[in-house]
Amino acid sequence: MAKETIQLTRTIQLKVDAPTKEERKEALVTLYRWQNRSYRAANLIITHLYIQEMIKEFFYLSEGIRYKLVDEKKDEAGLLNRSRMNSIYRVLSNRFKGEIPTLILNALNKKIITTFNYYREEYWRGERSVMNFKRNMAFPFHRDGVHGLSYDKEKSTFRFRLFSIPLKTYLGRDHTDKKKLLEQLVAGQTKLCTSHIKLKDNKIFMLATFEIEKEKHSLKPEVIAEASLSLEYPIMVKSGKEKLSIGNREEFLYRRLAIQAARRRTQTGATYCRPGKGRKRKTKAVEKFHNLEKDYISNRLHVYSRKLIDFCIKHQAGTLILLNQEDKIEIAKNENGFVLRNWNYYELMTKIKYKAEKAGIELIVD
Repeated sequence: MAKETIQLTRTIQLKVDAPTKEERKEALVTLYRWQNRSYRAANLIITHLYIQEMIKEFFYLSEGIRYKLVDEKKDEAGLLNRSRMNSIYRVLSNRFKGEIPTLILNALNKKIITTFNYYREEYWRGERSVMNFKRNMAFPFHRDGVHGLSYDKEKSTFRFRLFSIPLKTYLGRDHTDKKKLLEQLVAGQTKLCTSHIKLKDNKIFMLATFEIEKEKHSLKPEVIAEASLSLEYPIMVKSGKEKLSIGNREEFLYRRLAIQAARRRTQTGATYCRPGKGRKRKTKAVEKFHNLEKDYISNRLHVYSRKLIDFCIKHQAGTLILLNQEDKIEIAKNENGFVLRNWNYYELMTKIKYKAEKAGIELIVD
């Protein structure tokens, strides 16, 4: 039976909800300390996991070495004195106890072990390198770490405590569904799953993951919509006698190429900019155009994928087939570098997949 829920992740800016500057600074220092300990713990976890997994390959050790990754109490050949997950958690607890909430370490441990197990075969064959975590990584937290979530009507903000740190949301001119999801969370209509905190330039962002019910539409599985992605028309879709062309080449590429040309002109002129604080000051305008291009692409692909799903819902198509996508991607790679550089097949397919799952439409990639 198909799952009736789906997980959505939304980026929500947070601010420390403290009255004085000193308290706000202290809270930010605490969050940065948690980020640093999470970064160190993550690299420690992946190192232990890899060594445990590859212990069988250490054939040059003594013949009497035991290499089963199980508790020695459950198996005589067991190498560990506790379960595999608990063994790594104990390492983290001994190393970072008192410096970071244990719920964060527990969530981090579970997440990395799950990811490691998913790629286990590729690690063993030498086809994938071991993950390396950076200092600015987002650190996870369990929903049990969130306390007292409520809505302040006067300030139009949501307040809560992350462990001991008081925080409030800053939604700004939000035109998405973030406020609605938070209202549902306060009312108990949706559930907060393991989420993440991201720190960037002394700003706090919560990558909140919500578990919501799938949209309910009167769809018919036997009704099929066939769609193809191309450069001339981003999406061509038909269902029965109904057809729709979504977007066109000029609409998408003209604006993107204009932004790229403006960025190149800015790069040329950056040589003569006043340095002030070095490279960052000189390339500030260039970075602005880089972000502008990314935002424009994301917006267009969201619009295209939304129109496709709306078409399927309107015509009650319960099955959506994307035709000949692998062949088109290979052609773009081998014959047309311009297409590969300026057209986003994978990103558009990802957005279509997410929206189709949310609407309860079965997606088939042919």
